[in-house]
Amino acid sequence: MMKVPLLDLKAQYQTIKDEVLTATRELYETQRFILGPEVEKLEERVALYCHTEYAVGVSSGTDALLISLMAAGIGPGDEVITSPYTFFATVGSIARVGATPVFVDIEEDTYNIDPRAISDKITKQTKAMIPVHLYGQCCDMDPILELAHAHDIMVIEDAAQAIGAEYKGRRAGSMGDMGCFSFFPSKNLGAFGDGGMVTTSSDILYQKLKILRVHGSDPKYYHKVIGGNFRLDALQAAIILVKLLYLEQWTSARRANARRYRELFSHEGLDGFIGLPVEKNGRHIYNQFVITAQSRRDELRRSLNEAGIGTEVYYPVPMHLQPCFVYLNARKGDFPKAEAGAEKTLALPIYAELTDEQQTYVVQRIKAFYSS
Repeated sequence: MMKVPLLDLKAQYQTIKDEVLTATRELYETQRFILGPEVEKLEERVALYCHTEYAVGVSSGTDALLISLMAAGIGPGDEVITSPYTFFATVGSIARVGATPVFVDIEEDTYNIDPRAISDKITKQTKAMIPVHLYGQCCDMDPILELAHAHDIMVIEDAAQAIGAEYKGRRAGSMGDMGCFSFFPSKNLGAFGDGGMVTTSSDILYQKLKILRVHGSDPKYYHKVIGGNFRLDALQAAIILVKLLYLEQWTSARRANARRYRELFSHEGLDGFIGLPVEKNGRHIYNQFVITAQSRRDELRRSLNEAGIGTEVYYPVPMHLQPCFVYLNARKGDFPKAEAGAEKTLALPIYAELTDEQQTYVVQRIKAFYSS
């Protein structure tokens, strides 16, 4: 039985081990662990990579969302439109600033928010939208940005899974007022712990973000606003700086693996059983390779796991059905496409170090399952 983990960070580490150890050893000598030159250098390079004027390093992808909402002045009485089919942090951050999440169903093929359904949810209380670039593919941003401009609404891109993804030539995180990124270890650009980044091309928002991440102090010990401890530590920045040098190479490998999966699924005649990810309007960077099982998703997952193949369900319970959001008065059936995604999708291994033999094994095991 072949072992195919969902993600193999050890394999990635072996390719950059010496560079990471050198970078961190230098940091140990300087003892500058909070913010500092490494963070500033990373901010400059991420801004350049994402095609924005600025980037602000923060403590996690969740805090990137939270501080962006704070910088936008979102609070009690405000509504923020977003997707019900996302990681909890997207919606949890809206609730944490006291605003009301307003859900819009997703597109059936991309699992991203459906821009055609947004206009009906805009009210006088709508102050922001958070489109989520899910699985590594950008939302259909032009109609979203047009609506935002027409109604004077802020756009905060949740690009936690989409660094380097492109929409009609524009990079994720560069299209809205702010873009939020996560450096959680499993991401395409992952740290050795938590970390995040906010991108923007607004001078005003950039200054607000820098102040808010240090408890709202400007200068030190003087506070006109209340912020938080949202700092990115230098150790994580040093590691991410090394990894950033390889990001395009890893992205190309992930995209090549996605193409190979398509060839293998087609060759095995699994079109009637498995729906494959679509690519629309630009570059998909495949943070996840998510298939749609037309039937027996959970049985398929158990079968693959028993065969040594790692899988994951992103996400088994849509946000509108989470118990902590019962106060929003949403019910099962309100967002049928999001609910269908929760019931049918399954993520397969897609990391850059995945071998041809491993991919072949994965697809053969899926064929064996549906042939039994």
